[in-house]
Amino acid sequence: MRPRQAPKNGLVLVALFFTVNKWWDQDQVEGMIRLVATSVAATLVFVIVSGVVYIVNDLFDAERDRAHPDKRFRPIASGIVPAGVAWGAAIVLLIGAVAAGFAVSTSFGLVVLGYFGLSQAYNLILKSAVILDVATVAAGFVLRAVAGSEAINGFKLGDGPDQIELQLTISPWLYVCTASGALLIALIKRRAELVSAGTNATRQRPILGEYNVELIDRLVAVVAPTTLMAYTLYSFSGSFLPDVNLPDNNSMMLTVPFVAYGLFRYLYLGYRKDMGESPEELLVRDPALLVTIMLWLATAALVLGLN
Repeated sequence: MRPRQAPKNGLVLVALFFTVNKWWDQDQVEGMIRLVATSVAATLVFVIVSGVVYIVNDLFDAERDRAHPDKRFRPIASGIVPAGVAWGAAIVLLIGAVAAGFAVSTSFGLVVLGYFGLSQAYNLILKSAVILDVATVAAGFVLRAVAGSEAINGFKLGDGPDQIELQLTISPWLYVCTASGALLIALIKRRAELVSAGTNATRQRPILGEYNVELIDRLVAVVAPTTLMAYTLYSFSGSFLPDVNLPDNNSMMLTVPFVAYGLFRYLYLGYRKDMGESPEELLVRDPALLVTIMLWLATAALVLGLN
């Protein structure tokens, strides 16, 4: 179930983070606790569902994984976990996670189903379609961000005349930034796989035969600036999208330097340090990137809190 991959589901918490100025002002501690608990529960649902996706991926890819120097040690590929046991666990976990998803909200449950359906479309068809393979991975990240919004949209804070209902309007530029950022990560991962696998690339992942390093470098040259531009436009969207929960004085622009540095640092790690194949390990292995994210969180929380 790849517990090391679980942090990527933290994207579900993004919507909660961007409501910080709403629930800081509330005297109803119980309501705030329920809001946070709902968002955390939604994140855990995605952790389980994405874990199920990894189980199913390993069941489909067991033969190819046996040709990989590291993946051959995975429980299913190595034979430690029988295929029947893996299928049984996947079905039980999926049913429980989908039920929990609909308990959070109907719209959130539908997004969970959509995410799982997209993942299986990737398993069956899209992972063999050049460009669409990495685009599908990026779409999965966008669905996580959408799910976080749907989990708490309409949530009621407070009682009586002071009660407010959270109506979340996420700037479309944030979704564009999420999609392009995830696409960038997927492309650099494909590049790292190509370089490390060498002549054995197509045995490990057939779609790698459709790529080469030069093509991926050209795609990265398009996607990287798109990501930074999308986030920059997002930071200014409070002034021209009045329903978006951002300051209309454009103070969110103070977070742009952290995003720019984080983006450039990621490119450096992928190209110069050959760390692109395991993006989930970067936060643990690169203190500079972790500090940058912490500074971004602190600055964005301050900007939103003063809004």
